[in-house]
Amino acid sequence: MSEMIKNIEKEKVFKIAEAVAYEEGGVSSLTLAQKPGVGITILAFDAGEGVSSHAAPGDALVVVLEGEAIITIDGRENHVGAGDSVVMPAGIPHAVKALTKYKMLLTVVKE
Repeated sequence: MSEMIKNIEKEKVFKIAEAVAYEEGGVSSLTLAQKPGVGITILAFDAGEGVSSHAAPGDALVVVLEGEAIITIDGRENHVGAGDSVVMPAGIPHAVKALTKYKMLLTVVKE
């Protein structure tokens, strides 16, 4: 049987926001799952960093773990902070810009 969730120790309680460290002047990530229908990744953005506008092949659920960011979806800016969530629909342009050090859990679900 192939590994479904990887890169974290199973059967052990952990703080998901601590699973990936910030990288000065950059964006770091840890992939937890990458299968044909789903991808789960933790991303850590240094303040001022981001991901430019693009569209994904599936619906993308963002769960904000730490910090604040602007998530632009189809030209509309959404200010998000720890505890917030938003879905970026499949095929719709979206971007992320960290206002502070920022971590998010990203789950992309596609057919």
